[in-house]
Amino acid sequence: MKKFFSLLGMAILGGAITLGGYKMFIDENVVVESIQPNSSSIIRTNYNPAFNTNSTAIDAATIDFTLAAERTVHSVVHVKNTAIRTQSSPLDIFFGNGNGTRKFEQVGTGSGVIISADGYIVTNNHVIDNANNIEITLNNNKKYEAELIGTDKNNDIALLKINADVDLPYTPFANSDTIKIGEWVLAVGNPYNLTSTVTAGIVSAKGRDLEGNGNIESFIQTDAAVNPGNSGGALVNTRGELVGINTAISSKTGSFIGYSFAVPSNIVKKIVDDLLEFGAVQEAILGISIDDKYKDDGVKVHEVFYDGGAKKAGLKDGDVIVKINNVKISKFSELLGQLTAKRPGDYVDVTINRDGDYITKSIELSKKPVRYVSNSFKWELKNVSKEELDKKGIDQGAKIINTADTRYRDSLVNYIITKVNNQEVNNAENAVKLLEKAAKGGYSIVIEVINVNGEKEILRFR
Repeated sequence: MKKFFSLLGMAILGGAITLGGYKMFIDENVVVESIQPNSSSIIRTNYNPAFNTNSTAIDAATIDFTLAAERTVHSVVHVKNTAIRTQSSPLDIFFGNGNGTRKFEQVGTGSGVIISADGYIVTNNHVIDNANNIEITLNNNKKYEAELIGTDKNNDIALLKINADVDLPYTPFANSDTIKIGEWVLAVGNPYNLTSTVTAGIVSAKGRDLEGNGNIESFIQTDAAVNPGNSGGALVNTRGELVGINTAISSKTGSFIGYSFAVPSNIVKKIVDDLLEFGAVQEAILGISIDDKYKDDGVKVHEVFYDGGAKKAGLKDGDVIVKINNVKISKFSELLGQLTAKRPGDYVDVTINRDGDYITKSIELSKKPVRYVSNSFKWELKNVSKEELDKKGIDQGAKIINTADTRYRDSLVNYIITKVNNQEVNNAENAVKLLEKAAKGGYSIVIEVINVNGEKEILRFR
């Protein structure tokens, strides 16, 4: 036992000597420093960085669409239109069952947006065009019959009204001029009859013009998924405010393949206000023609041709319009979008580049004059004055004042149309209707005219 304790004591003593030597000759002192902010001044701002400081990528988790979706989904409705069509059926005549025609129902669907608590709804004109009955289904599955208040075919907008017993949820308008490229937006609608569908994307472009879409030349382009049935639905910002009405997609298949297009809310609101106040859209113009060969930034004035605001304000041929109300104008579609959202009598600040000098002029917009154009014949017509009718010895008619068909540009201008297929022409509006009806008939067309010498001529078309 004594030997055991003796060995244990020697082991402890040896360990102590070894540890002491290590500390003396090998180990170094270790210093731990606490990092503190230096004394330099710190400037605080209200700027919130859009990027995660630990990453160069956007943190998608910080983008919340739930508020916008909740505010919008109950104000977007399903629109069902029913039209009665007539179809020829030669078999009915052959078997003696009728007069050769039969009627059938054609049903179409789309979306709409409630814009007021008392039941006004905006949708696309093509969603309800030629409908005999329009049915609205709310997000709670309640159904109402809708009244058509008015339409604007040029911008593909229609205004409907339903009568409900309670105030309805609605989506307020936003200023579409302030929306920016890259900003998040939601498309809300009823694609493929799937109610209350929400998709997200960003604004890809503004003032987009598309071929084959008539006069609509100022779309908001997004990459939010829009499919058949979304037409007339809402495009909203992250606050749930209406920035556009979804109208078209760019697709060869009929389904979404990357881009969709919406009529800006400023244009929609102006159309709605016009339909409610006047029953028709009031179109405003500057009173100029455009140099379409000009390809630089801005819109070049070809001619100040109309005795309206532009002429009174001193706009000149060759001026380049670069801003409207401090909104940059790079191309004609952007100019058209600004004018479409205005009324005759409104004033706009127009900034022009005149030989390197930038000048801003306040211009009163004029009312667009009524034009009577036969698209089939490419003729523009106008009413004939009483003095000229008396001079030509006729009671009524319509004068050809312009033609896009170069074959008749020199020979038919200032001719007066008196009859179309033996039907008398009362005025320019009546003449256009008769010409279009004759063109659709597909048969020989006979037009009686008075030439510039006051002589009667017969024009024949096949």
